[in-house]
Amino acid sequence: MRPTLLAASLLLFAGASQAADISVVGLFPNKAVLVVDDAPPKTYSVGATITEGIRLVSADNTSATIETNGKRQVIALGEHVSRNAGSGRASVALQADSQGHYVVQGQINGGTARMLLDTGATMIALPASDATRLGVDYKKGRVAYMNTANGVVTAYHVKLNTVKVGDIEINQVDAVVQEQGLPFILLGMSFLNRTEMRREGQQMVLTKRF
Repeated sequence: MRPTLLAASLLLFAGASQAADISVVGLFPNKAVLVVDDAPPKTYSVGATITEGIRLVSADNTSATIETNGKRQVIALGEHVSRNAGSGRASVALQADSQGHYVVQGQINGGTARMLLDTGATMIALPASDATRLGVDYKKGRVAYMNTANGVVTAYHVKLNTVKVGDIEINQVDAVVQEQGLPFILLGMSFLNRTEMRREGQQMVLTKRF
């Protein structure tokens, strides 16, 4: 089986004065091919220690999850995650796809969520199927009606416990769940407003506000 090739990297700070630059160059189920501090690529199995304080906790065909001093971070295709050692402010750099869209692999309420960054969306928007999968009891939310290309659809206003993108984790985020007309999750301004956004060429850098 050939590994899935990725152009992604993760800069991890194991301590105030020590950093490990880790790139994911290939993925197998339960294994990841990593480049650590420009060393030759090496295959690590889930559970293996990559370097002091850093271990691989999961891997599949789309991403690898690495744990650093008890904190977990997901590296997905075209995504660079870093922690600023000087300020302690978490940030993530998202790479635009061929159509200029920013698609991120994150987490909602602890479950895996693939999201499209959308500055035109007032709130995070989820299809009902994703909300159910992520344990969001949206039927208890406040009912609203939204105009879409397919007409007026029923929606529910909810509060998400946690939303995580790279190393940025935001609590109690407003969201809306649509039962029709939404094919994927939109990462809207209810999350983005709690970060600083900076465009750098084809990258969008998000930094958590404090």
